[in-house]
Amino acid sequence: MPVFKTPFNGYSVRFSPFYESRLAVATAQNFGILGNGRVHVIDLASSGPVINELIAFDTADGVYDVAWSESHDSVLVAAVADGSMKVYDTALPPQANPVRSLKEHAREVHGLDYNPTRRDSFLSASWDDSVKLWTLDRPASLRTFREHAYCVYSVAWNPKHADVFASASGDCTVRIWDVREPGSTMIIPGHEHEILSCDWNKYDECLIATASVDKSIKIWDVRNYRVPVSVLNGHGYAVRKIKFSPHRRNLLVSCSYDMTVCLWDFMVEDALVGRYDHHTEFAVGVDLSVLVDGLMASTGWDELVYVWQQGMDPRAA
Repeated sequence: MPVFKTPFNGYSVRFSPFYESRLAVATAQNFGILGNGRVHVIDLASSGPVINELIAFDTADGVYDVAWSESHDSVLVAAVADGSMKVYDTALPPQANPVRSLKEHAREVHGLDYNPTRRDSFLSASWDDSVKLWTLDRPASLRTFREHAYCVYSVAWNPKHADVFASASGDCTVRIWDVREPGSTMIIPGHEHEILSCDWNKYDECLIATASVDKSIKIWDVRNYRVPVSVLNGHGYAVRKIKFSPHRRNLLVSCSYDMTVCLWDFMVEDALVGRYDHHTEFAVGVDLSVLVDGLMASTGWDELVYVWQQGMDPRAA
């Protein structure tokens, strides 16, 4: 399956919601500690296992996440280590980009999520302990959500409820928010250690998954969150990112500092249904295509992006 080499360390990879062969990759120099960043927009070649770079955008600081617009097929947002977000339009030449720079966060922006139902707004999660709500037509954020006591690493819109989202934090909680309410509507003390990622199930709007430094993934039902629905153990180090399948209710994918990407069926006893060990450094970015069932992508600090079909070997040509 195709592999793409990035000059810097990979941080995040996202499939386009409009083009089945297109992805965006966020990268940062020197493992994101100090240095430049670059956003790559890449295309899978139809003629064979080749990945072509469509366009790349350079930043003065590392890029930790990317999110495609759900309303404009050529627009994406990048989360930058200087606390800003850059908005890029791939239909315009590099010198005309970024088309907008949004800066309010006091520290690094670590996570982004575009609203999949309303399609006009997105969220940013920052190490300044806050989440902000934005639209592309306004230079300032619409609202800031401040309750977490430590870095917010991940945000995720609920796939069915356009006003509801979740945030995962280093304060060991996930908070559920409704943008119409003044504060969070639910606090799930999900893990004993930092929570690095969260995602909603795409078929049951009451199920949410959390991934932690404690090496576990937990599935929660927000109607009764005292005890998790499922606990998934199998990673050897912190679980960096998780993503529910857009095509199968019980399937989710994870990546970890143990350098593996794992596939889970949280409804069966032997939940680990696939383990991929193609990365040679921390695996920190993973995604599942919403347009092609079973198509997966991952990136990591080994400066590689892999795209493969579930069940195949990512390294197979």
